[in-house]
Formats: sequence, C-alpha cells, structure tokens
Amino acid sequence: MRKLSKKGNMNDRIDTVLRKVRGRMTSYPPGMCPLTLYRSILQISMNQSCGKCVPCRDGLVEVYDLLNQIINGDATFATLDEIEDKCRMIAETADCAVGVVGANMILESLSEFEDEYRSHIERRRCIENTSQTIPCVTLCPAHVDVPGYIAMVKEEDYEGAIKVIRDKNPLPTACAMICEHPCERKCRRSLIDDPINIRGLKKYAVDSVAADTVPTPTPGPSTGKKIGVVGGGPSGLTAAYFLSLMGHEVHIYEEHEKLGGMLRYGIPEYRLPKERLDQDINAIINAGNIKVYTNTRIGKDISYEELKNNHDALYIGIGAQIGNRMPVDGADSENVIPAADFLQKVARGEKIDLTGKKVVLIGGGNVAMDAARTAARLNAESIHVFTRKRDDYTALQSEIESAMQEGVRFRTLLSFLNIEADKESNQVKAVWLQPEIVAEYDELGLVKTEHSSNYPYRFLCDYLILGVGQRSDVECFEKAGIPVERGRIQADEMCMIKNTPGIFSGGDCVTGPSTAINAIAAGQVAAFNIDEYLGYHHTVRLEASIPPALPNPCIPTGRAEIEEKDPFERRESFDHVELPMTYEEAKRESGRCLRCDHYGCGAMEGGRGE
Repeated sequence: MRKLSKKGNMNDRIDTVLRKVRGRMTSYPPGMCPLTLYRSILQISMNQSCGKCVPCRDGLVEVYDLLNQIINGDATFATLDEIEDKCRMIAETADCAVGVVGANMILESLSEFEDEYRSHIERRRCIENTSQTIPCVTLCPAHVDVPGYIAMVKEEDYEGAIKVIRDKNPLPTACAMICEHPCERKCRRSLIDDPINIRGLKKYAVDSVAADTVPTPTPGPSTGKKIGVVGGGPSGLTAAYFLSLMGHEVHIYEEHEKLGGMLRYGIPEYRLPKERLDQDINAIINAGNIKVYTNTRIGKDISYEELKNNHDALYIGIGAQIGNRMPVDGADSENVIPAADFLQKVARGEKIDLTGKKVVLIGGGNVAMDAARTAARLNAESIHVFTRKRDDYTALQSEIESAMQEGVRFRTLLSFLNIEADKESNQVKAVWLQPEIVAEYDELGLVKTEHSSNYPYRFLCDYLILGVGQRSDVECFEKAGIPVERGRIQADEMCMIKNTPGIFSGGDCVTGPSTAINAIAAGQVAAFNIDEYLGYHHTVRLEASIPPALPNPCIPTGRAEIEEKDPFERRESFDHVELPMTYEEAKRESGRCLRCDHYGCGAMEGGRGE
C-alpha cells in the first residue's frame, strides 16, 4: 500500500525557518564588517551542497576556513591568493549552481571589498569607522533620532516627538506625508515580524499636533553674519532653519510665488496638502532671523555678483524642477509635456482638462506615478504607463499599487521609439514602441533587454507625459564661474564648491533628481559647514528629553499600516488620500520598537546614535 510522504511537512517547517533567516538577512545592520556577511552566505552555500562533486563539497569548506583566517587576523596576502585560486577552480569545475554561485560570490567580494581584506591582513582589524550602528538612524539621510521620537509617541508626547524630529529635520509634516522611509529598510524588528511603520508614527505625531504650534529652539546670539540661500525648497529651507538658529541672518531667494520648491509644485495635493506643508514652513520662517524674497530669479531680478557681494556666504539649493524632453520629432507638440512640468501646471492651478483623452506616460519613477495619478483625477479616459524594463519601475511599490487601484494601466518590455504627431494641428496622435525581451543581468544586478523580433507597436494617444527625469537651471551660475558638469553643480560631500570660498551647494542641483529627505540632509550638512567656514562651531540644542528605554518582550505583532480612502473616492478629487492612524494603532506600533538606541548596537554608541 502507498503512504503519503512526510517530506511535505518537513519542507513546510524548513520554509518557516528560511523565512526567519530571510528576516535576519534583511535586517543585517549597516556598518558591520562585510567579510562576516560573506562568511554567513558562504555557510549557506555549504549547507546547500549535495556532496556529490568534490569542488563544491570540499572546496567551499576550504574557502570558508581561509576566510575565517582573514577575519581573525591570522592570514597573509598569500592566503588571499589561495582563496582566489580555489574559488576560480570551484567556479570552473563544480557540477551545479551551488558551487559556481558560492565561489563567484567570494570572487566578487575580493574586488568589491579589497580595502576590507587588506585591512584585516595588514592591521588585523576592520577598516576605520566599521562598527555596528543603529539601522534606522544610519539609513535616514538626515540621521534623525528615530527611536527617540517613537518613544515620545509611545508616551503620547507628540510635541516632544516633533521637537526630536526637528532636531535634524525641520520638515516633519512634509516627510510624514511623502518620505520614502529608507529608515525602515533594515529595521531590526524584521528579526521578529515586520519593520516598524516609522513614517506612520511620524504622521501620527504631526496629525496630533500641528508643527507650527510647537516651539522651535531658542536662536543663539546674533553673529552679525548674513547668509544668502538660493532656492526655497526642502534643501534651502533646511539650511536657512539651522543657520538662523545659530544666530546668523538668512535671506532666502525663491523664484516662485511661494516657498516649498518641489514639495509645493511637484508633489500633488492628494499626497501632501499644501496647508500642511505651510505648517512646516511657518515654523521655519518664525524660528529666527529669516527674510524671504519670492518671485526673485537669479540673473534676472538680482545678479549673482550682487548676491555674492551682499552676503558672507551663499548656499545654492535650486533643486531640479525642469522636466526633460526627448530629442525626437514631435516632442514639442502642444500635448506632449514632461511630467515635472505637468505637475507644476496643476499645482499652480492651471486648468488641464483630460476628459475623454487617452493618456500615455513614459517612465516608472515616483514623479511618473504622481503624474499618472494626477491624470486620473483630471478625468482621463485611460492612462497607460510604458517602461522598457521591470527595473524601470523605481517608484515606491505602494505608489504603483495605488495607481493601479485608481485605474492606471501598466505595460513593460516596450521601449520608446518616436512620436507620431499631426502636422496641421501639432497634436500627438500615437507613440511607437519597440517590443523587448529580457536578457542577462548587468554588474549591478539589473536585467538587460534586447529588441524582440516582433514589429514595432503603434499606440494611439491624445496626451503624452514624459517621466524621463528632471534637470536644474544652472545657466546663470555656470556663466558666473561655478563649476558645472552635465547640468549639475560640482560640490563635495561637505557641500563645498571647489575653488569658490564661501559658496556652497547641495540637493538635487548637485546629485540630480532625488528624494526630499536627501535634499534635507544636504541642507543640514551645508548649514553646519557654512557655520564652520564663518569661524564658529555652533550646536542646536534639543529642548526635549528622550524617555528611558524599557525591555521589549519581542512578542510577534502585526504591523499597523496607513490606510487610504477607497480608490473610486480617491480619484474623484485632490483631497488627501491617507486616513489617520488610530490611537490604538499608534500605541501598539510604537510599542513594537526595540529601542536599538539603547539595547544592542546603540549601547556602544552612547544612546542617541549621533
């Protein structure tokens, strides 16, 4: 008689273990020695070996022993050569992917972390600054004390939570609405269940207490110094905030009617209501001695030389607000528009009626998703998003899912060829797309594509939105001698521009289009370095006390998500789509925090993880 196999039950249990291991790998902390990570992964390869072929069965074990010698400081450069020789042999002679992939992984590490291997051999230790850090604080570009403000939310001190956030980031409301929350990526809570909903807790704090009702730190004594800030976006506002608290007089020059930059003119109302953005801006402007000059364009309303001569230092944070066009025929048709320009038109209140129109959008980034979801609210009959590769969907997964729910359709493996426009009306009629097929992966792990044998694809449309990136308006600065390369101002990690004393720059005009929190981080770095340049060493005092850390019982608990309105209701207006987190959800979610600033890695950093 036949019997049911018991292997299924065993495999189910193994899968459960592997899910837990996956959580451990996901939460591998930043700052740790990469060689220990490779040793762990090599151990997994050894466990996967079936034992039939010698290169895999014995070779991986020998490589593992040699790697241990290097990590323990008992190796020489000859050991490094031996590892390379053995790995090449395994990769060339192993019978299956287990040995080949395991060996190639170590070979890649030899070039990727050459400095780390050298340090272990020469100095018997990791390279400098290699130490375990608080994951959420390290991965936040502005290094906000995340465990600190989560503890404040847990204690129901929402004003204190905003003060802790503002200690490094003066735009807590804006970031609570639209931040991509990189801080959650390696949250140690993943060891137990899921990462803490950090953005959700920040949003709960600013939903509970308006940011402009929370006092900012007392500014320092006046220094008599005057700093010019060009650009009133997140980077410029951040620099102005910290510089004013240090006692400097700050003048902000903004070409638009209102401050906010792309937060105001690039993020749609349904994601970031502008009255909520104004709460952050009001708090910043009222923090210290800040004067604002709107509708002021550099090179037109005031010259760069005048700006430079009237200030002791200058920060250029003009962002990247000009949408890119494609160098093809028909790109200048009336109903072809870059996504950034499209969003700015809507933000300024210009009427765009897409009723009954078939809209096509090229690109898969966050700006493209904002444009697609905005088109849905402008009554477009259909919205199709086309990308060449699946990797081109760089927008947050939540944004893509929300767009799908609101009726946006997605097609991939179609590369853009050209635009077909009506010569008489100068209106787009169709786009031509080339079907693609997937190929091998590149060195970054991204899949390549190549043209399919299928014929080009003609897709009818009435309105074409190009989500293919943005650029900065740096022409006047380039003419004034500011170094510019490929449309970006050349500044270093300290936001200093080479050979131009007193002139600093940061944000999207330096890095290219990025996120709001990266721009905020640049403004923060620039402010403190401008202060140093002027001969000071000011600090900004945190006027709040972090609650003491208590042990967490580590009981597996579901993650509280931020809910949204029904999709059919969402696309009917530009009203804010997210629903407030409840008191019970915020209380339970904040209680999931493991307080890594005190227990584990944070204990070695002295608490706040500065």
